[in-house]
This record gives sequence, C-alpha cells and structure tokens, in this order.
Amino acid sequence: MNNKPGTKTSKSQAFVEYIIDRIAKNKGFAAALKRADNPATEYQSWEYLAAFNIDLEKPWERLPFATVAAAIAKEKSAHNGNEGIGRAIAKCYDDGNQSDQAKAKLRRLLACDSVEEACRILRPLFSLIASRGNSSLNYARLLEQLLKFHWESERIKSQWAQEFYKYDQSAAKKEAA
Repeated sequence: MNNKPGTKTSKSQAFVEYIIDRIAKNKGFAAALKRADNPATEYQSWEYLAAFNIDLEKPWERLPFATVAAAIAKEKSAHNGNEGIGRAIAKCYDDGNQSDQAKAKLRRLLACDSVEEACRILRPLFSLIASRGNSSLNYARLLEQLLKFHWESERIKSQWAQEFYKYDQSAAKKEAA
C-alpha cells in the first residue's frame, strides 16, 4: 500500500494492491478472479468485488474492476507496473509502434464505443502482453481509464494512442549503437 505521509491512494490503486496481495495468499481468491472477465463465470468474483464497494448493477463500473482483477490474477503479478496499455502493445512486437500488427491491435482498441467493448477487447491483449513477458502494466492507471471511459472515451483513447506512439529514446539509442 502507499504509506507515504501526505499521499492519498486512489480507489483504483488500493484495489490493485489489494488484489495483488490477496492473490499471493489465497488460491481460491485467485481462481475466482481468473474467471471474472468471462461473462458466463464473472458472477464467481462478485463477492470480492462487492466487498470492495463496487456497484455490481453498473456494468461501466463492474466490468473494469472485473477485467483488471482477472488480468492480474492470470498474470500472477507481484506488483503494479508502470507501462500504459498503448506502450505495452507496442512492446509486444520487434518493430514496436511501427509494427502493422501492433497498429491493428491499437486501432481495434481505439474503435471501441463502450467500456463493455473495451473490456472485451482487452482480454486477448492482456494474454498477448503476458505471453511476451516484456511489459509490466500499470493496472491502476488502466483501471482509472476504464472507469472514466463511459464518460470520457475520446480522452482515454487519445491517451492510449499517445502511449503507443510516444517516441522511445532508449530504443532509439540501441538502434544507433
């Protein structure tokens, strides 16, 4: 948890830290959360979501929490990372943000019209990112973005695109060497 004096932990940050901590200690908890992103089995995670005061009747609130919790449980994250989803997608390919496949993945995410659709599109992206093992997602930030997506979708999409296309100075230095 964020224990620095004078700092306030957001609900998203507290949730991610809670999930990471509980997954490490409780296999049943982890198993239930791994199924949280599947509409047919999502209800198995509701007791944990409701305990965190998440309104289960509002899909624009429930689905972001369920999707992020499932991703953390599947990846078995030991900590919250620092990569945005756009950057994480780019890092999955050797050509980074110049890869046609990476651009297609990003475009599909940016084409989402609802938080429900965005959460559905993120599921395979989380699997791709985890399989490449070269990125550590900032789940708390992504959760914040998903929670705001219902009202600020264009702003959130522009953040994802900016993360994706942002110039990576460390990669450029490696190419020059």
